[in-house]
Parts: sequence; C-alpha cells; structure tokens
Amino acid sequence: MLSHEQIWAAIDRLAERYGYSASGLARRAGLDATSFNRSKRIGPDGRKRWPSTESISKVLAATGASLDDFLRLVDTRERPARAMVPLIGLTQAGSGRPFTDEGMPTGGPGWDEIEFPDLGGDRAFALEVQGDSMMPLYRDGDVLIVSPTASVRKGDRVVARLANGEVLAKELRRRTARTVELVSLNPAHADRTVPLAEVAWLARVMWVRQ
Repeated sequence: MLSHEQIWAAIDRLAERYGYSASGLARRAGLDATSFNRSKRIGPDGRKRWPSTESISKVLAATGASLDDFLRLVDTRERPARAMVPLIGLTQAGSGRPFTDEGMPTGGPGWDEIEFPDLGGDRAFALEVQGDSMMPLYRDGDVLIVSPTASVRKGDRVVARLANGEVLAKELRRRTARTVELVSLNPAHADRTVPLAEVAWLARVMWVRQ
C-alpha cells in the first residue's frame, strides 16, 4: 500500500536527481511554484493532501523519467547508493572510438567521471549536452545519464550513435526489423528515420541532471 509519506518522498528524490528544489521541479512541470512545498502537504484542518495524478504526469513529462522510474523512488527506504559514472561531451562522443561495440565507454581520452545515484543492474554513462539542438527540453550543460543495457520502448527519450559517428538525442517513435524512427526534441530540427544497420547503439535516457 502506498503511503502519503512515500509519494511525497519520491517527488523530493526526483527533484534531487534532476538538480531541482521541490518548487523548481513544480515550475519546470508548468505547475504553481508552491505546489510541492511541504506546507501544502497537510491541509489547514490537518488532513493529508496528496499530489494529483495530473501533477505526477506533468513532472514525468518535464523530466523524461518514466512511471517505472518514479515507482522505484516510491519504494526506496534508504538513500540510494552512489557510484562514479563515466562522462563525455556529446561532441566528443561522435569522434574517434570512445565506445565499445556494445555502446559502453572505452575509458580512453576525453572521458571524465561524475558521481550519481547507482542505477542498480543497468550499466550507464553520462553525456553532457553541448549547444541548443535539444532545446527546449535539454539545455547546454545538462547531463544525460543513459544506459545501452536498459530496455527501450516507444516514447522513450534515447541517444543513438550511428556508424558514421553521428550522435542523435531524440524520442523513439518506432523500431522495426529494418529502421529506427526518431522524433526530434527541438521542432527546428527534422525527425529522422535511420536504417537499423547504420545504428551502432541505442541507449535510453534514464535521468537528466539540469
């Protein structure tokens, strides 16, 4: 059974993962800045106030987190373990051979590390956004935590590296036996349909540090 404390704690953890305060997360989701304030969680009559499903849906859409991600935070009884995650810039990710054939970092020149909550069984690395090609969702300097071992479904935000070295951060529309259809996060950039044979690897965006 879900408790009032678990749901609000999950929202607080989600805000922390993305580098926001509770009010900052509310603003990012298009809500009133005071929506998630601790003073709003108990009514004047002492009754517990619960966040609406609409509010949670807006928060997930704004951050790119999935419902599964949120539910994992609901069930967390301790502070999550932390780990060092390999980090590289998106521009550097497209040059040379910084990745293995499985889409994992080689650990060679250009790689750095950042501390991040451990994602458990998912192997992950970090990509720093450079430029404005992913505005308004991701900004210059944002850090995407991605995993090439996580399952990917329609509607997930993903990073794809092509055989020619091009790196794309988009939303997965459809994947068939022959092609991968990707929707641009920035309306100024075109959607892409890429032959599957030209995709070196496809990694799901797990979290964003903004």
